[in-house]
Amino acid sequence: MTMGKKSRSDCDSCARLAVGPETRISRQRSLTAIFSLFALFSALFVLPGCASFDYHGRSPAPVEVQAPVPAPARIPPAKPFRMSFAVAMPAGLLPENPCEPMVPLDLIARARAQFALPVVERPEVQRQLDWYVQHPQYFERVLTRAGKYLYFTVQELERRGMPGELAFLPIVESAFDPFAYSRSRASGLWQFIPGTGRVYGLRQDWWYDARRDVEASTLAALDYLEALGKLFEGNWLLAIAGYNTGEGNVIRAVRRNLQALRPTEFWDLKLPLETRAYVPKLLALKRIIADPAAFGLTLPAIPDTPYFVAVETGGQIDLALAAELAGLSMADLYALNPGHNRWTTPPDGPHRLLVPVANKDRLLAGLAELPPENRVRWQRHHIQRGESLGSIARHYRTTAAFLQQANRLSGSLIRAGDYLMIPSATASAEHYSMSEQARLQRAVNTPQGQLSHRVRRGDNLWSIARAHNVSTRELAKWNGMAPGDTLAVGRELVIWSSADAPVAVATGSATNKRIQYTVQRGDSLYRISTRFKVSVPQLIEWNSLNKNNYLQPGQRLVLYVDVTRQTG
Repeated sequence: MTMGKKSRSDCDSCARLAVGPETRISRQRSLTAIFSLFALFSALFVLPGCASFDYHGRSPAPVEVQAPVPAPARIPPAKPFRMSFAVAMPAGLLPENPCEPMVPLDLIARARAQFALPVVERPEVQRQLDWYVQHPQYFERVLTRAGKYLYFTVQELERRGMPGELAFLPIVESAFDPFAYSRSRASGLWQFIPGTGRVYGLRQDWWYDARRDVEASTLAALDYLEALGKLFEGNWLLAIAGYNTGEGNVIRAVRRNLQALRPTEFWDLKLPLETRAYVPKLLALKRIIADPAAFGLTLPAIPDTPYFVAVETGGQIDLALAAELAGLSMADLYALNPGHNRWTTPPDGPHRLLVPVANKDRLLAGLAELPPENRVRWQRHHIQRGESLGSIARHYRTTAAFLQQANRLSGSLIRAGDYLMIPSATASAEHYSMSEQARLQRAVNTPQGQLSHRVRRGDNLWSIARAHNVSTRELAKWNGMAPGDTLAVGRELVIWSSADAPVAVATGSATNKRIQYTVQRGDSLYRISTRFKVSVPQLIEWNSLNKNNYLQPGQRLVLYVDVTRQTG
């Protein structure tokens, strides 16, 4: 700005703006009031002798607060502002004891702070929203169940910088049931099918299915979602659709729209009906969780603290023994370790168990005092003529490979009269409430049509099955064998008449799941029974079928499957 001569009118304006002593004193008092108010806020948030905490419980770095500038001595002190400030503050805002740390935020609020998906106003979302609002008990039940698993997911999403809404994707997938199982053979919280599970390193074998492992499956699911997010260049609706139906289906749908000069947003793509409902379900969940009061709902409080912690057991251990050492019921232990199919952890690992944080020290102390030989109980088996390593392994609910390893055998050849060391459970079968053996015992009826047959020299499964008018496969299944196994002379076999054959029924157990299967072209009862590891008589019984009639493509069948047997 160029300074020049002031005109008369300019001087008149200056005169009007001039201030007297009274005005200066008034301004100084106002400044004093501002400094006093600043000092009050400083006293509230930077208290001597107190530590301030963020909501994760970490102590922040000390902050220097400059003292307010003292008022000139000749200015009278300002009117007491504490009274007027107390009146202005909402009741209950100030803590009774200001030295207490802040209470951690609710975990759902923490996840909500990471929400990044768009708010979508579409009929597809509204339909899902209406259903959730009309079923508040479902929301309460599912989120209460989620309390065991949600902290781990929210923390991992934060670390990766991914949308917080993904923490609630298991509601859509499995309703946070770690034993959930679908007709497409998807398993666990995140519903991995066998092939995708293997791609993301989720081991599936006789001992253990990592698709149901809480930590392993969550990390694999987030790896997959993260890869999909990059593939679709940050379009998370396409990424979520890809998680449901496979990225290939989404890519092909996008290409079709590009060729037709049509938009390529999720809502414009031709995708399977399930996927077209899948994404709206998550968007409806987002709306409710973001503002439950707007829909007349109250969400359960989930503390922003970890529920479980991983404990390395240092080797194979009986699950009933581990539960006893940790002070847990078997149901509670299985809820956090649903990947285990048997009564013990796998011989070659993983050698870790998830337990509630409150039970960690007790388990560690118990493991420290436990002699190595007591982790799994052993017994000697006297090998009989006609027995094979496979038949002995099945009898004791283990594997031939493990017996080879435990007995330092170079092959599968064994001799009658020798001994094998066999691992055995420390508790009775009913204690292992989620193991396959306990599951089978609970799922099978025991009617009065059971017969027994003692194996004689020259017997085989085919001759015995033919004599009793049953199939070789049924006979082998009833006795925990494979159709090609060799029979040991003197062994007792269980035989059922076709009318009285044991039928698995829905028992309400966590690992018995009722699914509906749609018959595909080329399907047969045998093929379906093999795929879902059930028997043909069971399929016939559950669906009132005539075994002489052919299945028709599109026909719907009801199956009751044991989740712990659906590996691979």
